Amino acid sequence: MAESKLTKQPPEILGQDIVAQSKLFKIEQLQLRFSNGEERLYERMRGSGRGAVMVVAMPDPDHFYLVREYCAGTHDYQLGFPKGLIDPGEEALTAANRELKEEIGFGARRLIPLKSLALAPGYFNATMHIVLALDLFPELLEGDEPEPLELTRWSRHHLDELLQQADFTEARSVAALFLADAYLARNPDVFKHTA
Repeated sequence: MAESKLTKQPPEILGQDIVAQSKLFKIEQLQLRFSNGEERLYERMRGSGRGAVMVVAMPDPDHFYLVREYCAGTHDYQLGFPKGLIDPGEEALTAANRELKEEIGFGARRLIPLKSLALAPGYFNATMHIVLALDLFPELLEGDEPEPLELTRWSRHHLDELLQQADFTEARSVAALFLADAYLARNPDVFKHTA
């Protein structure tokens, strides 16, 4: 399999300024010079640098948990995997376990990193770490959600039906679903190691 190699250097940053800011977001304007001499202005949302986690939690080999929660961007309720920001100084796997406890009332004895994804890298500097959680145990932590999340247990054998759900549209959750399914197909014995 061919490996992609970086052959170009990123453009030189000639200037950068915050042009808009809210409680959650900072919009940064970059003045760039590319290796061919072209200069352009780009805008991007500046992330906190902390990153976030999304967790595919499996109580058994045949099911995983989803949550339905309000999403302000679309002003509706969406079905997806538990997720949240990584707290300052926190490791991604620790954050994954904390978010599970806050959002679905379970912790995991085994956490397997699947992939770190960039979110709209043309405009946004943020990373989502996708984690598979196995060997779950009940433990509830208080979270920051404004209302209780609706917990749904879904069969691994009905992925097509999930993809047809009108409220399962978040690209990160769709990516997490495929990443977990591919990992489980490559590692059929992963549940034999569960306590």
